[in-house]
Amino acid sequence: MSPETVLTDHIAGKLAQHPTGRPLVIGLCGAQGSGKSTLAARLAARFPDSAVLSLDDLYLPRAARAALAASVHPLFATRGVPGTHDVALGLDIFARLDAGLPVSLPRFDKAADDRVPAAAWPRAAMPCRLILFEGWCVGARAQADEALARPVNALEASDDRDGAWRYAVNAALAGDYARLFARIDDLVLLAAPDWPTVPRWRREQERALRQRTTGIGIMDEAALIRFVAHYERLTRWILDEMPLRALTLRLDAERRLRAVEPPPHVEASRR
Repeated sequence: MSPETVLTDHIAGKLAQHPTGRPLVIGLCGAQGSGKSTLAARLAARFPDSAVLSLDDLYLPRAARAALAASVHPLFATRGVPGTHDVALGLDIFARLDAGLPVSLPRFDKAADDRVPAAAWPRAAMPCRLILFEGWCVGARAQADEALARPVNALEASDDRDGAWRYAVNAALAGDYARLFARIDDLVLLAAPDWPTVPRWRREQERALRQRTTGIGIMDEAALIRFVAHYERLTRWILDEMPLRALTLRLDAERRLRAVEPPPHVEASRR
């Protein structure tokens, strides 16, 4: 069985139970390269009146991230972690879709490392019955402050010695991002087998991107290793914490489905 088959059945069941009045929001979380964007697109094709909103498309424009790097911490120049997204835009999109109003869905060009002009954003289906909200940290929760004390990799040890960046990331996750993720009706995790698999998957993504286009956002090996290091802390935390409250689809290193695990409270209610 494939993740697409499992989630098609799962979403159909959720839609059957979902009250009319506003769209069902499925949060789809997965590490870089786990296949969540492709999966979300395929699921949207199976369900009429659906829309895909990617957290990646909510990245702040490059100039805004440069300003954040200058005013808060230099590591915020790199897109990815909480604090580098336009959360207000995401909240406005959900509010408009909930109200049955037309809305355009933002797009971010990773090769250019910048937002696509708004005139080129596609319009969401109206009326919208299902929103597939996908992203590498969609639904993530903040860590306890004490968990931030020690760096998890060389990037944090060298570039965030006092922890200011990771504390700011965590504060963003506990604040505006918590409000954004609160709109999720049902959370799904595509769980990588371990952290070392994630850089390999991201390397495959970069190779494919390099074959399609050029731009300042294209990374060589050294840049890629540094880039994924920005994601390591939160990815490890998600893999540890999120299975306690999400439908978890465990993948092997080749992205094949090896287990489907409902959250413990759902499993307990079946007994």
